[in-house]
Amino acid sequence: MNRSTEDSGPCRVLGLALALTFLIGAGGAVAGAPVRSSYGARITADEPEYLLTAISLGEDRSLDISDELVDGRYRRFHEVRIKPQAKVLENARMVSPHDPLLPALLVPGAMLGGWLGAKLTLCLMAGLLAALLLWAAVRRFGLPVWRSAAIVGVFATSAPLAVYGSQIYPELPAAVAVTVAIICITGPLEGRGLAGLVLSITGLVWLGAKFIPVAVVLSALALWRLYRAGRHRDLAALMAIFLVAGAGYVAGHLRWYGGLTVYATGAHFTETGEFSVIGTNPDLGARTTRLIGLLVDRRFGLAAWQPAWLLMIPALGYLVRKRIPGWEVLVLPLLAGWLCATYLALTMHGWWWPGRQVVMVLPAAVLAVAAWASTLRRPAFAVVLGTAGVFTLGWLFAEGWRKQLTMVVDFYETTGPAYRLWSRLLPDYVAPTTGDWILHVIWAALAFAVILGSGGSSPVRAVVQRLRRLRIASQG
Repeated sequence: MNRSTEDSGPCRVLGLALALTFLIGAGGAVAGAPVRSSYGARITADEPEYLLTAISLGEDRSLDISDELVDGRYRRFHEVRIKPQAKVLENARMVSPHDPLLPALLVPGAMLGGWLGAKLTLCLMAGLLAALLLWAAVRRFGLPVWRSAAIVGVFATSAPLAVYGSQIYPELPAAVAVTVAIICITGPLEGRGLAGLVLSITGLVWLGAKFIPVAVVLSALALWRLYRAGRHRDLAALMAIFLVAGAGYVAGHLRWYGGLTVYATGAHFTETGEFSVIGTNPDLGARTTRLIGLLVDRRFGLAAWQPAWLLMIPALGYLVRKRIPGWEVLVLPLLAGWLCATYLALTMHGWWWPGRQVVMVLPAAVLAVAAWASTLRRPAFAVVLGTAGVFTLGWLFAEGWRKQLTMVVDFYETTGPAYRLWSRLLPDYVAPTTGDWILHVIWAALAFAVILGSGGSSPVRAVVQRLRRLRIASQG
């Protein structure tokens, strides 16, 4: 039997798994597409402005949405009158304070199917994200196919990835860009790899200024790898490309938006300036609570809706302790995105579905969990947590189909039994009480103990072992 015949079996298995994962990821997002964002609109907050910009690009080849607003082109997906986010510029122009790549990607879907066509475009991207994550897990990190497919499938069909797979925001496409960058950096970084890296990094910054810190970290990782390999010519070329891309970014924003960022056209920042998007007087000490709050907040925490996101804690501890090949390409971008969501984002609570600030780096968390879970002989704990999260989102979508709640206004009023029971153990940072601060301390201490104690063991065992060590140390 020749080598090509021997390799065909594993390739067919991976191909089948990739196809199934794509369908599962896309299907999970499609399930949420019909659910309304609010009672007065199918899509709300920033979504209508992204869609109006896509319509304007498709019909007028322009970012100016003033005529679409005057003509009420939003009435099919936003029954109540829109309050424009953009200020009026010269010649009565209005350019939405959002980067243009997402609207450009949505043009075909929006032209063919309106709001639903735009959402279905994102659903396809959700399927693509799931398939890319599985391919990265198997080909870049050497993880088992079907266990990795199960892990990716669980996260792809639960919040927030499945939710943002049908909501008109740049977070899901940004997650795709981050995944492509991870694949390229952990690969050979030759021709196609370098081209893919440049496209993914460039796309990431044109999806939103808030993604720039993560793009910088990914770029630095790629440059460092070329430097360590002694590929100085490729290093210089890549640096030159990034400099040209950066100059193009600045020039484009100055021309189209009149500032270094899109926020220069925002009506909210007329008096305070575009960089007040992070707050005019940010309290960094108070924002530090988000380090754990982004994960365990009762309404807006990742783990509130998919408890399996808690597994990223032992997974990160495992990666740092074991230093598996490529570990830094997962840990550092995730850390950068998490710190931005903690200290630069204006708030973690808002008129959106939970987890919006960290969606773009969650692919790194999924791959980290897959790497850690591959070391477990009995992943029952992970299975229970993951199943609860998938069940919770399915229940919530069903309530949305029946118009019992929406995805933005009152999602936390779901009657889903898993969420109602589980959320009692989580702190509420919206209106915290003494009990909530006690829960905050408990969760922060548990997270710290698991990170220190994880090295391939289960999170429960890690906590027990760490507490036992602390008790022995105190007695000694």
